[in-house]
Amino acid sequence: MLTGERVRLRALEPADSEPLWRWYHDPEVGRWMDGSPPISLAQNMEKGANRPRNTFEQMVLGIETLDGGKLIGYVALGDTDFVHGEATLQSIAIGDRDHWNGGYATDALRVICRYAFEDMGLHRVMLWVVADNAAAVRAYTKVGFVEEGRRREAFRTKGRRHDFLMMGLLSTEFAAPGD
Repeated sequence: MLTGERVRLRALEPADSEPLWRWYHDPEVGRWMDGSPPISLAQNMEKGANRPRNTFEQMVLGIETLDGGKLIGYVALGDTDFVHGEATLQSIAIGDRDHWNGGYATDALRVICRYAFEDMGLHRVMLWVVADNAAAVRAYTKVGFVEEGRRREAFRTKGRRHDFLMMGLLSTEFAAPGD
């Protein structure tokens, strides 16, 4: 298991499909995510039962609290390129609103980056984030990500356009707590 100060990252189980479905359908949780058509709980349960096995190239991990083991979110790392030593942080979400603003996302980011750099031997993790998603940008910056580029008006939600920021973190810049 991948453990931080507040969270543990683990493979998703079929039983995790129900909370994931609730979070996908929560407008506040999905505010800054690409929208997709709604699916039924039964369809999501089937999807969870047939989830592909995690690989170094593509993984989705549940975020659970260390104090009680409650699933509160998920993180996805993928598009891994071992030739160039990089991967993309594809998404992270704390879906359980009771765990917003508690440092859980920042801790999960540190854990997945430590895994990418130390265990996978990567040199760079990059991501795209909506520039107006202040909470996410703040969490990424706390971990050490820096803005590397911008795609102007590349994200649309509820009829409004927002810039996308490209952010990156190098293994040489990453410092886990206590380092």
